[in-house]
Amino acid sequence: MKRRAWVLGSAALAAGATGAGLSWHQTRLTGSSGDSRGEATIGPDFWALRFEQPGGGELAMDSLRGGPLLLNFWATWCPPCVKEMPLLDSFQRQQRGADWRVVGLAIDSPTPVREFLKRRPVGFSIGLAGLAGTELSRTLGNASGSLPFTVVVGRDGSVIDRKLGALKESDLARWAAAVRS
Repeated sequence: MKRRAWVLGSAALAAGATGAGLSWHQTRLTGSSGDSRGEATIGPDFWALRFEQPGGGELAMDSLRGGPLLLNFWATWCPPCVKEMPLLDSFQRQQRGADWRVVGLAIDSPTPVREFLKRRPVGFSIGLAGLAGTELSRTLGNASGSLPFTVVVGRDGSVIDRKLGALKESDLARWAAAVRS
């Protein structure tokens, strides 16, 4: 009986430690364990991330600090993701003067992303996040891990908004206005 109590107690302690560790990791990425709008700030672990780019080179998230950031998680096999790519590309061009950075993190294998971008090039940065990108999107508020998922970060690193599902022009206009205010 004592052995059983010890085993159950150890399992409970391990589960608690795991939960605390995951919470700490999320806090390091977002600066907050909350997931509501405006509550989180992007933390130092996020800015330390680096992703291979489809055309070569590396996308360092730290290089994107200081300006508004639209971070879009997408995949070549996701029809709404593919459909919104021209909208994101247009937003990047329109907002260039306002110092916006648009980044697409591909939750996909490198080869399909490269082939897709040869057929449909975009003017914004793409990072190859692979399947690990799904977990990153979860830490940024995408509990289901579904695509597309977008996070908007203000100049100060605060999370302005998150959107699960396809973007609309009205979303982009609202975010651009929120950053100007």
